[in-house]
Amino acid sequence: MAIEEPEQETVDVEVPPLLGGVRLDRALSMLTGISRNEIAGLIKQGVVSVNGRNDRLRSFVLSEGDRVEAVVTSSAPLGVEAEPDVEVEVMFEDPSFLVINKAAHLIVHPGAGHRTGTMVAGLLARYPDIAEVGFLSGGHPDRPGIVHRLDRGTSGLLVVARTEAAYQSLVGQLSARDVDRWYLALVRGLVVDERGVVDAPIGRSLRSPTMMAVSRDGRPARTSYEVVERYEGSSPRTLVRCKLETGRTHQIRVHLAAIGHPVVGDARYGRLIDKDLGRDRFFLHAYRLGFEHPVTQEYVSFAAELPEDLSRLVGTGIDLDR
Repeated sequence: MAIEEPEQETVDVEVPPLLGGVRLDRALSMLTGISRNEIAGLIKQGVVSVNGRNDRLRSFVLSEGDRVEAVVTSSAPLGVEAEPDVEVEVMFEDPSFLVINKAAHLIVHPGAGHRTGTMVAGLLARYPDIAEVGFLSGGHPDRPGIVHRLDRGTSGLLVVARTEAAYQSLVGQLSARDVDRWYLALVRGLVVDERGVVDAPIGRSLRSPTMMAVSRDGRPARTSYEVVERYEGSSPRTLVRCKLETGRTHQIRVHLAAIGHPVVGDARYGRLIDKDLGRDRFFLHAYRLGFEHPVTQEYVSFAAELPEDLSRLVGTGIDLDR
């Protein structure tokens, strides 16, 4: 059953051909279901940006391919419809949880501007038992079974709960920082130190409301990293292995950019799209995931090799276990 509940969401969409030539307020209204007057209010608040600029008027005419970002409050009916056509790679299936190898283009759950085509919708078609998982524990109806997420543009592993008990266990482990989450990131420049820790709070950026930033008033965030390989040349890069010790929005991307080594292809925090990866794809892959089994309490771990689009940039033979 759909539930009416206002929630703040982040819209991040590329203007499709049909909305090229349409005013900003009208296009954003069509994308979110929010009235044009409400959109006008959001524009005045400075929480709507076009291609990184939040000073556009409501009458600004959009072009195909423009990037529109906004923070909105949506009161649309919640709940997700199953979509059998959405492909989701399930790496491991257990009665209490699923381990997913998420494709980079796939959005984990519905949000403003992205109500369909999500990973959750694809999973519900195969595993209808997850439909209400987490709801009794305070979870969001649009995110059944979801205990953590990966950004669009990030590929790799995440775990989805299939039972309420598993949901509570996994959420508790994440809160206690007992879940091991390792990522591979290719960053710009040569990282000098073999290993290090970025310990810097992260909060909403004052420059753009849809971005995060290192902020004195942010929430504690800690990322450890170590160098795997350095690639010298005209465009020096470094492959690093990162471990999340907290789980803030865009944490690895923000922390690596803060130390002067943005993730390759991350146009939001690095300002450059990589021609080999294309728009909305950057070199960040969640390659290893480990946690305590919600039922047996045994430690379980999973690994996902680099997808082909990323391995092309660094070659084969990367030792993920060293």
